Amino acid sequence: MRARIYQPARNAMQSGMAKTHDWVLEFAPASAREIDPLMGWTSSGDTQRQVKLRFASREAAEDYAKSKGLAYDVLGTHKRAPNIRPAGYGENFATNRKGAWTH
Repeated sequence: MRARIYQPARNAMQSGMAKTHDWVLEFAPASAREIDPLMGWTSSGDTQRQVKLRFASREAAEDYAKSKGLAYDVLGTHKRAPNIRPAGYGENFATNRKGAWTH
C-alpha cells in the first residue's frame, strides 16, 4: 500500500496558520468509490482512506513509514507568506485614518 507524506496548505476559510505546521501521512486509495443506487451515497470498502496520521516533522513521518514497511512519496510544500498588517484589526477604526473608510 502506498502512502503520501505532505504538509497541508491553509484552506480558503482559514486566515491563520493553525494546523499547517504538522506533516501528514495518508494512504492512497486502493479502490474506487461506488455510488449506492438507492440512496445515492458514495461508499468504499477501503478503510485505509480514513487514516490520517500527523507528525511534528517530515523525518518523523518518514521514519514511521520505514518502520512499518510502507512505500511512500513525499510531496513538496508551497508556503504562503503570512498576511500580517502592522496595526492589525484596530487600524480599521483609527481616528487618524488617512483614506476613506467604506464597506
